[in-house]
Amino acid sequence: MRSIQLTLGLFAFLFLFGWNNYDVHAQSRKKVEKIRADAQEAKAEFLESDWRMEKHFNNAHGYVIFPNVGKGAIGIGGAAGNGVAYEGGEEIGMAKLTQLSIGFQWGGQAYREIIFFQDKAAMDRFKENKVEFSAQASAVAVTAGASADAKYVDGVMVFTMQKGGLMYEASVGGQKFKFDAF
Repeated sequence: MRSIQLTLGLFAFLFLFGWNNYDVHAQSRKKVEKIRADAQEAKAEFLESDWRMEKHFNNAHGYVIFPNVGKGAIGIGGAAGNGVAYEGGEEIGMAKLTQLSIGFQWGGQAYREIIFFQDKAAMDRFKENKVEFSAQASAVAVTAGASADAKYVDGVMVFTMQKGGLMYEASVGGQKFKFDAF
C-alpha cells in the first residue's frame, strides 16, 4: 500500500510541477470565454461577501481571479484551476494554478481564489512565471469584513472563498502558476 502511495505521489508531483508546460491558449475559445465570464461572476461574489474588497481591486497593480479551483486528496492531494489575469483593471491573459500537498488529508472541495499584486514588480514576477506559494503562504478566507485587515506579503495578497465540498486536511504543499498573455 505504501509503495502505491509513493508511486501516485511521484506521478502527481511530476504531472503538476514537471510536465505542466502546455499553453493555456490551447484551450478552446468557448472554454476561455466561460472562464472569463466565471471570473467576473466570482469577482461580484467576492465583493458581495465583503464590500471592503473593492479597495483592493481599485488599488492593486494587478490581480488574478481563479473562479473554479477543484481540490481532492487521499493522503496525497492536488488542485487545479484556470483563471484570468488583470493589470490596471484590464484583462491581460490567462493563468493556470496547480497545487500538490502531502499529509493527513481526505476529501474534495471547490473554491475560488484571488491573488492581488501590490506593485509592478510583484505583477511582473507572476507574468514571468516566478510566483509560487509554499506552505508558509496564507490566504484569507473571505467573510464579511475579512479584507479590512489583510496585508500584502512580498507584494502579494491572497483571498479564497469556498464553493462546496468537504475537506479534512493537515498537510504541507505549494501552489504553482503559469501565465499566458493574450
